[in-house]
Amino acid sequence: MPSYLTAAQTAERLGVSRATLYAYVSRGLLHAHPGPTPRESRYALADVEMLAGQRKRGRKPREVAKATLSWGLPVLESAITLIEDGQLYLRGARIDTLAASGSVEAVAALLWQCSEASAFTAQPPPSPPLLAQGQAHLASVRPEESLLPLFTMASEDGPTASWQTSPERLAEGCGALVRLLAACLLGTAPASAPLHEQCAAAWGLDDQGADLVRMALVLCADHELNASGFTARCVASTGASLRAAVVGGLAALTGGLHGGATARVEALWDELGHAPAQALRQRLARGEALPGFGHHLYPEGDARARMLLGRILPAQPDWAGWIDDARGLVGQHPSLDLALVAVRRHLGLPPGSAYGLFALGRSLGWIAHALEQRSGQALIRPRAAYTGPRPP
Repeated sequence: MPSYLTAAQTAERLGVSRATLYAYVSRGLLHAHPGPTPRESRYALADVEMLAGQRKRGRKPREVAKATLSWGLPVLESAITLIEDGQLYLRGARIDTLAASGSVEAVAALLWQCSEASAFTAQPPPSPPLLAQGQAHLASVRPEESLLPLFTMASEDGPTASWQTSPERLAEGCGALVRLLAACLLGTAPASAPLHEQCAAAWGLDDQGADLVRMALVLCADHELNASGFTARCVASTGASLRAAVVGGLAALTGGLHGGATARVEALWDELGHAPAQALRQRLARGEALPGFGHHLYPEGDARARMLLGRILPAQPDWAGWIDDARGLVGQHPSLDLALVAVRRHLGLPPGSAYGLFALGRSLGWIAHALEQRSGQALIRPRAAYTGPRPP
């Protein structure tokens, strides 16, 4: 039977502050186990002693490099997003404050450091010649598979092809890319209406549904150096266009460990049927995980998921029941992926729309990271720690 320590005991044993302890957890250096209350975590004594020993001995460069690229220390400087003490901030503003009433366009302007009017002009961007043709061809394909090829085929470099263009032209090009991505998702022509209103019109939503979509898009806007954001930065660091950076972000997002996780949550939800508690236990008994629960950076729960589910679950008590059961079984809180699927099901959106909302919202962050990377930072070129056979 393993022994556990409280957060205070763990911090004392390691000789660090509580804030540093939570930083260790967010980096994956220490695992937080559920405690007697939802707000109180415990830490396995053996894990704490092992970490304490590593801190005393120091780690080899190869171990440090591996940790850096796997939920580890930051690998570059950024002024866009801060994740600290379980809270998410975009350029210093708390995400829950922004999501409470801020428009998607205002958050985009905040991230891109431009005026909302310059990025989202009254005139919609022109409809690319291949857009309608591609939309017709991919009409029956879910966004997880259609959004990347459709945007890649339909988008053009336009004013963002050259990084030497004026700030006004560059901002307008950023807004045009996001509006085009919305059109690809919704099966419409690019429009100038606010993005959440475009979604509401295409999906037949009332004002409450439209506002829930607005909140979801804002909450998805950026999440520091996640896989897709880092990919967008790498692409931009080569001198490629903003369009190319968005294409790179979209490609990374399709993975099952990133935005593609929404499809895994959908499959789990379908599997639950009329006896969710039994289905959850059977799944765990087979050694299968419960997608949509837990996040390394939020051991005490993700505020983004909390906001969305707080709007939905009062009207869906059956969902609240099985989500609470699952949280109790695995000791982890719902993630943004699960919350986006809940949004889709609550509003009756087309299958795959959870991923689509994720992609459309996160495109704001991809563009922000690309802009920041090109503002003076160098080519991103890590070195590998070679582990293959040595040459003769």
